[in-house]
Amino acid sequence: MPRDQITLACAECEERNYSTKKNKRLHPERVEYSKFCPRCRKHTPHKETK
Repeated sequence: MPRDQITLACAECEERNYSTKKNKRLHPERVEYSKFCPRCRKHTPHKETK
């Protein structure tokens, strides 16, 4: 299966807040989404971590 589970971490405080799945065959590069960070209490960019 090309679909793998990934973890998203806040770019500002580095806390790992979200986990989701992505298709590694279609998107081999690391993804970045704008999500709400409960620690920062605002919307921040969240990057894919290992």
